Amino acid sequence: MATKKQKLKVMALGGLEEIGKNMTILEYNNDIIVIDCGLAFPEDDMLGIDLVIPDISYLIKNVEKVRGIVLTHGHEDHIGALPYVLKDLNVPVFGTLLTLGLLENKLKEHELINQVTCHTVVPGETVKLGQMKVEFIHTNHSIADAVALAITTPLGVVIHTGDFKVDYTPIDGDIMDIHRFAELGKQGVLLLMSDSTNAERKGFTMSEKSVGAVFDRIFEETPKNRIMVATFSSNIHRIQQIINSAKTFGRKVTIIGRSMINAVKTSSELGYLNIPAGILIDISEIRNFKDEQLVIITTGSQGETMSALSRIASSEHRQVSVKPGDKIIISASSIPGNEKNISRVINELLKKSANVVYEGMADIHVSGHARQEELKLMLTLTKPQYFMPVHGEFMHLTSHRDLAISMGMDKKNIFLMKTGDILEISKNDAKINGVIPVGQVMVDGLGVGDVGNIVLRDRKHLSQDGLMVVVVTMEKESGMVVAGPDIISRGFVYVREAEDLMEEAKAVVMEALMRCEKEHITGWSYIKGLIKDTLKNYLWQRTKRSPMILPIIMEV
Repeated sequence: MATKKQKLKVMALGGLEEIGKNMTILEYNNDIIVIDCGLAFPEDDMLGIDLVIPDISYLIKNVEKVRGIVLTHGHEDHIGALPYVLKDLNVPVFGTLLTLGLLENKLKEHELINQVTCHTVVPGETVKLGQMKVEFIHTNHSIADAVALAITTPLGVVIHTGDFKVDYTPIDGDIMDIHRFAELGKQGVLLLMSDSTNAERKGFTMSEKSVGAVFDRIFEETPKNRIMVATFSSNIHRIQQIINSAKTFGRKVTIIGRSMINAVKTSSELGYLNIPAGILIDISEIRNFKDEQLVIITTGSQGETMSALSRIASSEHRQVSVKPGDKIIISASSIPGNEKNISRVINELLKKSANVVYEGMADIHVSGHARQEELKLMLTLTKPQYFMPVHGEFMHLTSHRDLAISMGMDKKNIFLMKTGDILEISKNDAKINGVIPVGQVMVDGLGVGDVGNIVLRDRKHLSQDGLMVVVVTMEKESGMVVAGPDIISRGFVYVREAEDLMEEAKAVVMEALMRCEKEHITGWSYIKGLIKDTLKNYLWQRTKRSPMILPIIMEV
């Protein structure tokens, strides 16, 4: 039993005031449980960055306390950072069959498959991790095998919903275990952490099954033309419905896009995707069939530059090109920030005389996240003593808080947290007390964390103003200029059309070097600084631009 002094700490390393990078820590005495380990995609100003992952320095410092990482489902924003994090934090990972199947693909790519211990769990199962027990509860989401977590601590039960929606007609027929949430609510829930992504939206989220009916209607209205569908590769139930419609209307299905091929392979091997015999064909076989016999399932619903649909739209795909009359369905909603890319792809497809169906034209996508009525249901079932909205930007978290208040919950028992805040729960109260070091670690190619704010600032400078390199050869002893200065310009001005400017720039630098020679100044760092300042002032006066200036002094 917990004594008065003992506290449960709840902290987020990501997923608060942002979409993605979901990672939460529960700490009690000498035990830490980590919930999810996701990535986020870079902001527009993160030039050249591929991915953003949470800063796990707090976990590395307390590595001997970490009992394991428990996963709610297999989306990138919940498992994507694991290959990077597990290199520094090799602890057991617990997840359902499909979640671990998708994770194993990543671990193979990173050559970690033999170094990480993964434990497969089934909904309803409980795992003991130190002084805490984690129960996995079946939920519905836009990926199969999603679970919520009920974590029994010496102070009480903490429920983490993961991403969820309440779907009464799910594709696999397996409805969320509402009874279990009600039972836990009856026994008493200390803290509820609940998904806030759709907290601003009124009503209920539509059932995934409703999309199947729309696909059937579109297939029926398209008897003569080829059909392409772009969707998220992780949305196995959506892929299942496309395959179902293809079977109903006697079409063959081909899959393109690396992540789509991997997801279909993994989920069909694990029994989450039911593909009728003979319906799947290889992309190389499409020339053997008429247009009305084909459905192509592809990646690229977010307009990603290198995705299959983007390459098809820009005529760069080796095996598929757009034909006039092709029916192309974009079965996804745009993730904030991707709207421009999606519009670009749609415009390119329309220019090639394709018929494009996208969100707003038909109900070809439903969210995987609960809206207000479902969020209220979760609050009603669990009746938590304390409530912490998770997974969303500040506007989502505040909407979720207001929802709980409207249901009669006391405002002082609701905690709007920031990443790094420590929520301390004791036997008698709960309060935000202190912070842990947090931040974002940027992944660029194979480099993890080696690109920080200073490098990004330099990249921004280079991208906006260009670069000038000044090369001077000087005699070591006397500091006399032997050759140069030569000036090389990249991204600043087109040299052939600015010869006068370049000659004057050389003269200005030479004048500064002559002053140094006169005054017998031979300190390289001083001379470099002088070249920089002199050239910077001159260029600003002449062009009102400030390129990055890189002086190089060679000694002879």
